[in-house]
Amino acid sequence: MAFKRQRKRADTGQVGEIPMTPMIDIVFQLLVYFLVTLKPQDVIAHLDVFRPSPEATREETRTPPKMIRIVVFPDGYTINDRTVSLEELGRLLMKLAALDREQTIMIACTSMSRHENLIEVLDLCARAGLVNLSVISTN
Repeated sequence: MAFKRQRKRADTGQVGEIPMTPMIDIVFQLLVYFLVTLKPQDVIAHLDVFRPSPEATREETRTPPKMIRIVVFPDGYTINDRTVSLEELGRLLMKLAALDREQTIMIACTSMSRHENLIEVLDLCARAGLVNLSVISTN
């Protein structure tokens, strides 16, 4: 077996260079890979929710409140399809507030009713302490 002599390279005094372009390419590919495969945590799924205990729901079963409908006409008022005067409306709203202050009141105004009449009804609701009010316009 004949061995060939390997020639030694002449030392030029230069340090070998490492090619940086392929390394940068790999780093960017890894960055893209990790960004694509990242599954962010769902923040909403980890919110603390304070639910009532099952015993509390058995004890307190309230029926949803019935909606009271007040219609403001140019010449008067109705509450649940019953014609009333402004004074009687005030008394009825006070009685309703004594039962439940969060009772839903829907105030409907016709296109011909005056703004002053609506403001009077809103004032009566405020004096009674009713806070859950909705105002709609009807034809």
